[in-house]
Amino acid sequence: MVIELSKVLKELKAQLNGELFTDDLMKALYATDASVYRKLPLAVAYPKTILDLKLLIDFARKHSTSLIPRTAGTSLAGQCVGEGIVVDVSKYFTKIIAIDEQAKTVTVQPGVVRDELNNHLKPYGLFFGPNTSTSNRCMIGGMVGNNSSGTTSIQYGVTRDKVLAMKTLLSDGSEALFENITKTEFFEKTKPTTLEGQIYQSIYNELNSENVKKRISDHFPKPEIHRRNTGYAIDELLQNDVFSDASEAFNMCKLLSGSEGTLAFTTEITLQLDALPPKETMMVAAHFDSIENCLQSVELTMQHDLFTCEMMDKTILDCTKQNKTQAENRTFIVDDPKAILMCEVRADTFESVEKQAEQLVKAIQNSGLSYAWPVLVGPDIEKAVELRKAGLGLLGNMIGDRKSAACIEDTAVALPDLANYISEFTALMKSHDQEAIYYAHAGAGELHLRPILNLKKSEDVAMFRQITTDVAHLVKKYQGSMSGEHGDGIVRAEFIPLMIGEENYHLLKRIKAAFDPENIFNPGKIVNAYPMDENLRYQPDRTEPEIPTLMDFSASLGILREAEKCNGSGDCRKLPEFGGTMCPSYRATRNEKDTTRGRANALREFLTNSDKANKFDHHELKEVFDLCLSCKACASECPSSVDVASLKAEFQYQYQKANGVSLRTKLFAYNNALNGFSSALPQMTNFFFKNKISSSIIKKGFGIAKERSIPLISKKSLSKHIEGVSNQSFVSKHIKTVYFFNDEFTNHLDTAIGQDAIALLTGLNYNIKFVKHAESGRSFMSKGLIEQAKKMANKNVTIFKDLISAETPLIGIEPSAILTFTDEYPKLADDKLAAQNIAKHTFLIEEFIQQEINLGHIKSSQFTQEERTIKFHGHCHQKALRNQLSSFTVLNLPENYKVTIIPSGCCGMAGSFGYEKEHYEVSMQIGEQTLFPAVRKAPETALISANGTSCRHQILDGTQREALHPITILRRALL
Repeated sequence: MVIELSKVLKELKAQLNGELFTDDLMKALYATDASVYRKLPLAVAYPKTILDLKLLIDFARKHSTSLIPRTAGTSLAGQCVGEGIVVDVSKYFTKIIAIDEQAKTVTVQPGVVRDELNNHLKPYGLFFGPNTSTSNRCMIGGMVGNNSSGTTSIQYGVTRDKVLAMKTLLSDGSEALFENITKTEFFEKTKPTTLEGQIYQSIYNELNSENVKKRISDHFPKPEIHRRNTGYAIDELLQNDVFSDASEAFNMCKLLSGSEGTLAFTTEITLQLDALPPKETMMVAAHFDSIENCLQSVELTMQHDLFTCEMMDKTILDCTKQNKTQAENRTFIVDDPKAILMCEVRADTFESVEKQAEQLVKAIQNSGLSYAWPVLVGPDIEKAVELRKAGLGLLGNMIGDRKSAACIEDTAVALPDLANYISEFTALMKSHDQEAIYYAHAGAGELHLRPILNLKKSEDVAMFRQITTDVAHLVKKYQGSMSGEHGDGIVRAEFIPLMIGEENYHLLKRIKAAFDPENIFNPGKIVNAYPMDENLRYQPDRTEPEIPTLMDFSASLGILREAEKCNGSGDCRKLPEFGGTMCPSYRATRNEKDTTRGRANALREFLTNSDKANKFDHHELKEVFDLCLSCKACASECPSSVDVASLKAEFQYQYQKANGVSLRTKLFAYNNALNGFSSALPQMTNFFFKNKISSSIIKKGFGIAKERSIPLISKKSLSKHIEGVSNQSFVSKHIKTVYFFNDEFTNHLDTAIGQDAIALLTGLNYNIKFVKHAESGRSFMSKGLIEQAKKMANKNVTIFKDLISAETPLIGIEPSAILTFTDEYPKLADDKLAAQNIAKHTFLIEEFIQQEINLGHIKSSQFTQEERTIKFHGHCHQKALRNQLSSFTVLNLPENYKVTIIPSGCCGMAGSFGYEKEHYEVSMQIGEQTLFPAVRKAPETALISANGTSCRHQILDGTQREALHPITILRRALL
């Protein structure tokens, strides 16, 4: 049977225009989504055409398997996992098909990203209103499947309200268009003998009875709860001229929205749009010293025509302290609130919005429930919004096996019931010895409430079920919705009979059977549910694998738990237009395996399930880490702070222990020694590097892309230059003494920049100390030679531990080298206390100068008055571990210099990555995303600046323009 199935899958693969994967890696990647569930699929498909989808449907019917539709895979309830073929439309079904500006509609394929769509619609003055916290990577197909809502539903409604038409494939492979139809057209559709006609006839037979209508009205959630997704929306399907006195036309899209891909396979969606919101906005961030006071304020604030009304509790707020990106977004927080209510008002004029905000603040003050109410404007609003959006991912920051469990996080009740419901909910949680987490959409009567559980333990799995059951009964008491916006999936589908009654539930089963008689579309979701406490990511009561590592992962309780921090929220799938750096390779390939999530999931899978003595020794892991550029963006941009760069370095080390180290890997890892040897005869070396014939031989021999230029060796190393000035007191009265780190890249390749740095600091009255030290170890780290990197770390820590302090800091030029002291050394060095102390006082040269500017030691008057325009690209490690503000500040020091930071992510070079022939194409694709176009667009008179040696080389190869280090620019501007 297994052989036969393998054969027919191979035949299917040959027929598809798109791709079909049956390998262990791809199946492992798609075994999970953002939920707590894991189901290993039969295969993974990337369909390109409608014909591909028809072939998949036909295959599923003939071979008694199923299709699980998937877009970004950010669903929390387990909708995207299953044992059949996962059909990922996120790569190819991504077209915005048509916009009707007059009718305010748009037609899209299901793989269009929500924020990408709104960026496209902005010039038309239109947008799609529903706005999830995952809006920069979630897709319209997934939003329709879950009937997503988000922060703006109190103004713009939910996805179901916006869906006008859907082109679908039915379970027999036939095409069906669902849209508004008249009563006459409805009855005409019931006559044909096609599957579509049978569906319409079945719907009419099931819903036409007055008793059925009453039963639905009596048992479904209250209609005033606009966030309700319990089962199929047959209550919504009654609100039309076929089944009631309403004048609204019948539209099957009401039923398909929220059906989680269980009824039909959607290929196109037409949406109703809204005019862009009023441009002027303010946000009142009301602070509370208790959850109760916060919730009692919701009805009061909702009387003020809010656009959003969002809540975060102390648990979420505390998580933001541990994430670099979010720590920068929480500056508006006053003291230590137990909860914050973020209330946004909008208007067409600033005067009007200011008046609204004043009235809201006054009402909050008069209530006596809040202790602070800062008013946010401009960029501060976006920071607060991003802080709230990061809530889900931030929960992954909890160290250890106890995590917030998504099971009751989607309950919604009518707004007047909210305070009482939460009061009872809190008491219920206390009875289970739980202190729940509260966040999300207070203004809509929905809070994302989560217990903290260790689902690796059977007793906590039992608690998982018990808490969900008890909350389901409580929600039913208030006639609320167990599924507000995240859907039923696996986690809540079991409770649908309780929520709507057995008779209504059996009606849903009959509707599923009418659409999908052979149960090929996403089975186990909504009806005939999988058990909610089975098929979890982790086998309860398992023996925890012991994974020895060379690097120190103790902060996460080991490397496996570092990988397990990924909860699947998919922030790593955001596209370049939404800023940040993560994840550069996914942005180039749009493949799940090239995401931070994919790498973490793959590592978790193999470390957990491998029978090998060396659990890292799997070619699948080599494949999944192959396109990781070690940019470190995930360490700061991933809300769960999953450090994939460190995971990759450890993986490479462990894998190479079993499989050896290639010659090319050694070449790049030991490039400092090779450059040192070459520097003895730099002119001869550079002749061979530049000569077309000899350079081609070198490139071919070492697997370097033929399109690349090879970096040239400086005529004189910086070490030689330093020997001439070493440890001299350059000025009689210096401001401060600094220790200078002569990194391996500046030493042999960028000597002139090092000379500029020394001249600049000397000219600004700083005393520079030089000591003989080891190289940083960056090249060894990047190639997985961690033992050698560790030796460098130990050497440098020994050399600098008694020299570096707040009074005598260590500064360096190349970000990837000097920031090794701050990031890797504390994880590598044997003397961790000394390494941590050095890290505290180690700075990029731009950071040091910025500090001195702030202290008044360096002034604009010391620099030229000449006018210059500068475009700056920052190094990935600087963005991830520090920020670009220091470089921006330094370049702005001459008062007539106009500096712009290019909103680029990774340049694509990433050390040796872009030189390697198999990575060249991806490297250049990454550069073309933002960086290259911005450089080409810059006037010829503008200076291009980049502080990374790899970045400067990538800019040169990609645009033929020279990029200067900020220090070179500043040195030339010094009077």
